[in-house]
Amino acid sequence: MGKLGLGASTALVAGNMIGSGIFLLPAGLAVYGKLGLVGWCCASVGALLLASVFRQLGVIQPDAPGGPYAYVRRAFGDLPGFAVAWGYWVSIWCTNAAIAVACVGYLGVFFPVLASNALASAMSGVGLIVIFTAINSAEIRKVAAVQSLTTVLKVLPLLALGILGLAHLNLEHLWHEGTYKGGVLSGITSATTFTLFAFLGVESAAISSARIRHPARNMGRASLLGTLLTVLVYLLGTLAVMGVVPPEVLMESEAPFADAAGTLWGSQARTVMAAAAVVATLGALNGWLFIQGEFPMAVADDGLFPAVFAKRNRMGIPFVGIAVSSALACAVLLFRFSDSLVDTFTFMMTLSTLSALLPYLLSALALRHFLRGRTGGAKGRWLGAVTVVFCVWVIFGCGGEVLLYGGILLGVGLCLHAARTAIRNRL
Repeated sequence: MGKLGLGASTALVAGNMIGSGIFLLPAGLAVYGKLGLVGWCCASVGALLLASVFRQLGVIQPDAPGGPYAYVRRAFGDLPGFAVAWGYWVSIWCTNAAIAVACVGYLGVFFPVLASNALASAMSGVGLIVIFTAINSAEIRKVAAVQSLTTVLKVLPLLALGILGLAHLNLEHLWHEGTYKGGVLSGITSATTFTLFAFLGVESAAISSARIRHPARNMGRASLLGTLLTVLVYLLGTLAVMGVVPPEVLMESEAPFADAAGTLWGSQARTVMAAAAVVATLGALNGWLFIQGEFPMAVADDGLFPAVFAKRNRMGIPFVGIAVSSALACAVLLFRFSDSLVDTFTFMMTLSTLSALLPYLLSALALRHFLRGRTGGAKGRWLGAVTVVFCVWVIFGCGGEVLLYGGILLGVGLCLHAARTAIRNRL
């Protein structure tokens, strides 16, 4: 069975991060005005903190398939490990639902019915998940090839728009007041929470460490390199879109990067950028579907998820885990789909972010645990402490409704774990 080198591992991290989040991000940030840019900077710093945490954990625990789950379980035991596993698994299939929604939004440039018919949009999103579920049942080299190709195809147009668009920036567009009615701190907090979704995936290499060649060396490097590449692409692209498209137009846009390209260079450029966005979101969907099989497989191998998630097909791919997760992604997509793609995307991405924050927070605590008493471990422990503070701050920025849904989902998971443990103890 083939393994991923540094280049493919970096492409997995960057490819998972550069996807639906960035392509709808400017439209969501426009509401916050200049506070949105501050929130963007805070989220970027947070992503680099998380990448640094996973880089150090990769050196300390290179043989830890499952990433955050494995680190937390080894540091604190089965119950915290399960809580992380469940929360992160929920985050994965919510992420895939959000990515499918974003892709449908850009496909609407080519098929206008998708922008006007909620049922057609919902079923198209389900169809995309089904197609890429089938792709991820193939040999890992084919999955890696799709990921590397789509990463290149989406980074180049984003960099082109970002670099060329800088010459056309309207600073009044960037530094407008927005329509957000809350205070400064709450606005920055909300914008940071919204933006952090675009950086989910920083842990992708850690989760797939069993599939990476020389993980002690390559996993941490892939996490950091992929995050740095993502921050650069996001910086240029976000500034270009928010500085070119008028805020009142941007707030209503379901394809902001395509609209920015169209404003600068006409309708043909809009079509080209929309096509790049479709490729980007499909690449992210491909990468996250890969993760949604690898992650529950690692947890099942440790006995905390049902053994069926650990079953591999003849290609060595945990297809059952991928299929079950895809079915749940389709269910949440259909349950929350509305006439507004932006509203649907915003809810699912916030729920996904919240579900990922518990694993991130406990991973930072696990780093502090592993470095306790180690010579030269003070910097790493401070890194873990700052990352914990960042995660707690963003959790409170998710809002009451999302916190309620997240709490319910976590409660369901803990109840299932307790019931399964009780049954196993009786047998």
